[in-house]
Amino acid sequence: MPAPDVDDAVLETDSVSIRFGGVQALSDVSLKIGRGEIVGILGPNGAGKTTLFNCVSGFYAPNRGRVRLFGEDVTDLKPEERAQRGLGRTFQQVGLVRSFTVLENLVVAQHASVRSSGLASIVGAPSALREERLLRQRADDVLEFMGLTAFRERRIGGLPYGTLKMVEVAAVLATDPSILMLDEPLAGASGEEGSAFCDRVEQMRSELGLSIILIEHHVPLVLRTSDYVYVLNFGAMLAQGLPDEVRDNAEVAEAYMGEGASTLA
Repeated sequence: MPAPDVDDAVLETDSVSIRFGGVQALSDVSLKIGRGEIVGILGPNGAGKTTLFNCVSGFYAPNRGRVRLFGEDVTDLKPEERAQRGLGRTFQQVGLVRSFTVLENLVVAQHASVRSSGLASIVGAPSALREERLLRQRADDVLEFMGLTAFRERRIGGLPYGTLKMVEVAAVLATDPSILMLDEPLAGASGEEGSAFCDRVEQMRSELGLSIILIEHHVPLVLRTSDYVYVLNFGAMLAQGLPDEVRDNAEVAEAYMGEGASTLA
């Protein structure tokens, strides 16, 4: 699929920069994500990829630059305020309640949309019970979409790491985001699982209408899945372009594989 017109951008960063002590973690990083676009963020370890995600999602405040969602400047908004505007994000370290079941985690993830008061829930008011049924139904729908129904009643603490990462993606999907930020979702996954997940990412775009930003160390899968790719190195933008352009970029190959490398293929 050709990259959508990024003039219809749902997410933009404009010269985002952040310093930690004497370390310049990001330097003037600008990108745009078009509506319905799948964008890959590549770069070797320490390149600043997760730091960029933290600035976009509100966990870090950049020293310079702006972040916009759907044209609105959200640089000064808290993470939960950005989430309310449709930004969903996973993390390198799985953020799930390990004593809860898979289903319970997806229900808890939807707490921001709950309208019933705490008292109504405690006394079992009809409105609260109806809302609980709706949350559980949405959780079940997402589990089916992600192929995770078999794990519905399993407790998180006993699941393999690769499955945990998929459950975390499902928990974010349950919040009904418009933009999905995936931070190394394939950690702990086999090659076959990674390929299947990339197919699922395409489904998320086509069936759920999501715009998706993907950080992943498995370069071939990112290049296969993405419409457009940005490459960071030492906190700065090293390259950007269509997947084939990035694959054949000698500077990108050298950043990953050392001096003398000429291509990622």
